[in-house]
Amino acid sequence: MHNNKELIKLTIEKAKIALKTAEENIKSKHLEGALNRIYYAVFYSVNALAIKNNFSTSNHSQLKGWFNKKFIYEKKIFNNKMYEIYKNVYLIREKSDYDFAYRPDLVTVKIMLNDAKFFIKNIINKL
Repeated sequence: MHNNKELIKLTIEKAKIALKTAEENIKSKHLEGALNRIYYAVFYSVNALAIKNNFSTSNHSQLKGWFNKKFIYEKKIFNNKMYEIYKNVYLIREKSDYDFAYRPDLVTVKIMLNDAKFFIKNIINKL
């Protein structure tokens, strides 16, 4: 059994691996895969924050709502840009995974990657 500190470290490692995989997917022009990994990198980083704050859920929308309520509105630890990034990577990943006609463009995917890096850096700074 891992303690919370170890779990947080492992979860952040998972986020960093997802970012690296997203970069590899971009290089190989697998943009749907890149969007998926970008979203999960953000998701994992918020999970690390949840572990630190003794919050647990496997529901993506519930985690996003908890992050928004707790860290944007109540504690004001992050500004609204952080929630916008989280919401955007969530929505675009969903569109990419479930709208079979959707084809992401390279510019959008690179913006999402940079946003995710910014997001995760900010999360790590608060852990």
